[in-house]
Amino acid sequence: MHALTEAIKHFLDSSPQFAESFTMIVRIALPILSLVILSGAFFSLFTIPRGKEIFAKLRLTDRDIEFPIHHLESLVGRSGSSDIVLNDRSVDRIHATIQGNGNGDWTIYDIDTKMGTFVNGEEVIDSSPLHYGDTVTFGHIDTEFCEVNPDEETAVLRQRSVVRPIPPWTALLLLTVLQLLLCVQLCIAKNADATFTIVSVFSLYTLLMWTYFTVLRLFGVTGFELEIIAFYLTSICLSVTTSCNWTLLPKQLLSVPLGIILMFVIGRLLRNLDRIRRIRWIMAMIALGLMASALLLGSLKYGATNWIHIGRFSFQPSELAKLCYVFAGSATLDRLFRRRNLGLFLVLSFLLIVSLALMNDFGTAAVFFVTFLTISFLRSGDFATLLLMLGGAVSAGTLVLVAKPYIWARFSTWRHAMEYASTGGYQQARTMTAIASGGLLGAGPGEGFLKRVAASDTDLVFGMMCEELGLITAIFAVLCIIALSAFAIRTAMSCRSSFYMIAACSATTMLIFQTALNVFGCTDLLPLTGVTFPFVSNGGSSMLLSWGLLAFLKAADTRPGASFVYRRAFLDQSLRLEESEEDFEEEGDDE
Repeated sequence: MHALTEAIKHFLDSSPQFAESFTMIVRIALPILSLVILSGAFFSLFTIPRGKEIFAKLRLTDRDIEFPIHHLESLVGRSGSSDIVLNDRSVDRIHATIQGNGNGDWTIYDIDTKMGTFVNGEEVIDSSPLHYGDTVTFGHIDTEFCEVNPDEETAVLRQRSVVRPIPPWTALLLLTVLQLLLCVQLCIAKNADATFTIVSVFSLYTLLMWTYFTVLRLFGVTGFELEIIAFYLTSICLSVTTSCNWTLLPKQLLSVPLGIILMFVIGRLLRNLDRIRRIRWIMAMIALGLMASALLLGSLKYGATNWIHIGRFSFQPSELAKLCYVFAGSATLDRLFRRRNLGLFLVLSFLLIVSLALMNDFGTAAVFFVTFLTISFLRSGDFATLLLMLGGAVSAGTLVLVAKPYIWARFSTWRHAMEYASTGGYQQARTMTAIASGGLLGAGPGEGFLKRVAASDTDLVFGMMCEELGLITAIFAVLCIIALSAFAIRTAMSCRSSFYMIAACSATTMLIFQTALNVFGCTDLLPLTGVTFPFVSNGGSSMLLSWGLLAFLKAADTRPGASFVYRRAFLDQSLRLEESEEDFEEEGDDE
């Protein structure tokens, strides 16, 4: 490796004309490669079939009517928003929930109803086990809890297998070319001392990427669109980190495998719904503990005391607290309509947001609050309550502006950054100038001037992308986050459990809201809040959070073999489907 870097340095020093020509090639190639790499991933995500699984059925005993149970947590009631609607006055609007753990075990919960819920004539007090063949009575309605017909299960699986994920190998090869171009261009832009570090880090990153895809493919995973997007954005992160401070490259590279490991740990926890229910409040306590540690041990950085330093390393506890908050907030349906549970979640959210306010980290507090609104709406569906909460937030925000003069000063320069270009609008004025100077193709990786401005690789990273990589590439980066959000919304209704649906939607809320704050803050459409761009901004804590949130999106992917959360179950289903198709073909041959 050392001999290779020496050869690269010697060649670049002796060929200045090659360096100029190569920079032009990189400027043109980056948007083209981005288009080809991401178009396949986007197309595959947006063509996911919406066929729902059927886990069990409720059949009316007096009529030949069946209600399929499409979710491991399903509402039963008279309300039109229920998963199973029973139009009878004896049935409450929200009467009960039927809940499974994915392993064939079912439980029914009565939600404080007037007429009660009965299993085989025995009244359900809070909850009761449920078995196939049991008679379940809701008010005056008698039903039978039935197992799914194997033919129906195969038909659903065949429908969901119609569109298979696009193989990742072409995108991987093009990603490798993109990383090679970035590596060589950054070696040209930086001094000779940086060449060895740049080449080593990009080589190890490319090796990590290929290892990830190869190992998971050997284990039967087929859907890699989310990871292609994540690795693409992380490649841009390494580029802007190199441009600003190449000595931070090894630390940033280390955060990528740690983030992938965290993603797999969360994915492992998500495999078992019973385990999720047991540890969700443990996650809540961990989130509070992380915030308490930041309050007690945090040091001031960029105006907020939300950083903890351990030797040469530093991290933001609030980033990891976001993962715990999503996990704890996405409660399961058996508790959604219990006031005590909703009250506890409200207390948890209040404590976390107040802790961030005490640390002067109002950007992260806004992210938590918007995520809280998303989770609250998905859990209750009550617009009136959300409007009341939003009104309270506006009042609290007004008090903050009065109590914190420097926050008001930041708002006073909003939409007037150029008028305060030497004072409060310094960062945004330079960022907008850099965006304009970069044009469509950019000046080339490492060739911009915005890197000399503080926080250019974190809070102002959208401006850096525009200046060095071009507006087209920067827009592609934004489209990546939008694609992740669209994927979460598209797959929400076909999720196996309400937990996966709420977790995926709240995770994508964090991703897209942070992106909006970063992009609009850089362009002075919103006040600069100091929030990072997911996957792209430099920082180990931000990278860990981004890969961790990706686990919740992977859990929402119900295609056979596409998610490591369900890989084993879907592999078994796929084998059964293939066997049934082979039997069908053999029967046709016999005829």
